[in-house]
Amino acid sequence: MNYWTKRSACIACCTLLVYSLPGAGAGDDDDAASSGAQNSQPSLNAEQQRAVGIVVAHPVAAKAPERIEGLGVVLDATALTADLGDATAAGAAEQSAATEVVRLRALYQGGAGASLRMLETAQAEQAKALALAQLAAARFALHWGPLADMPAGARQKLIEQSAAGRTLLLRADLPGRHSIGAVPAKAVLNVDGMLVPGRVLGTLRQTAELQSVGLLVEVPSAPAGLGPGARVPVALLRGELTGLSLPRDAVLYDENGAYVYKQLAQGANEKAVRYAPVKVNLLAAYGNGWLVDGVDDDDNIVVRGAGVLWSLQGMGAHPVDDDDD
Repeated sequence: MNYWTKRSACIACCTLLVYSLPGAGAGDDDDAASSGAQNSQPSLNAEQQRAVGIVVAHPVAAKAPERIEGLGVVLDATALTADLGDATAAGAAEQSAATEVVRLRALYQGGAGASLRMLETAQAEQAKALALAQLAAARFALHWGPLADMPAGARQKLIEQSAAGRTLLLRADLPGRHSIGAVPAKAVLNVDGMLVPGRVLGTLRQTAELQSVGLLVEVPSAPAGLGPGARVPVALLRGELTGLSLPRDAVLYDENGAYVYKQLAQGANEKAVRYAPVKVNLLAAYGNGWLVDGVDDDDNIVVRGAGVLWSLQGMGAHPVDDDDD
């Protein structure tokens, strides 16, 4: 059976399951409306579960390692200063253009020395200045996201210390990872055998040549000679994380965050099993999956076939917090 034959068979199977769901296809509109909340949860009978390969399992309690090894590269403080200068200058230019529009509008409305053409030209200049300011701000946030999120006073102090060489900023990459759960608070650099402490400021939005998730680390009072471009081993440290281990295929993601499908208890008169999306908090990458919280170790979580449930769920259901004890 070739790829397209398999694909067609899968689509046909999913279509059959959609019309097998309670309330799907033709039926009484009143019944469908009254059971709308229940229809937002996909339900499959035993035969359908086997057909699409649904597998459930209990999450397993586990602890994440307290230390994550990575590779750090010292960033150039002049690039930070340049990006900040561009954002500041563009913001000031936009403010000046906005002030000029206000002035000319008042003169035009008062009939004193300002034509409609002058006002329209000033408005066009303001629109251009606003676009440039937004671009500069977006570029700064892309390159220095954690700094953009800091309070203005703390950000300015850190930038001044970095420009003066009293503090280094380092990008710590985790090769093989494109995401991270809970952000570690501390870092330790290995500089010629010396362990140099650092503070993790947050995740960076732009990937580097290693194509991995990166974190911005502040390194105060770094050893002399450690400058931009230097690459050093770095360990990210976090407190002990305990949670429940789930395989990678069990975890889905949408605009509300990560979630899994939980198999609900089957009623005595129910022929099909219902599945509900449940929000989870990703704590850390763990083996070939994730360490999470938000579910219990006695829950039946879909560890294989979650994508099928997502396709059957439609747009009507959203992940919810699991309040069951």
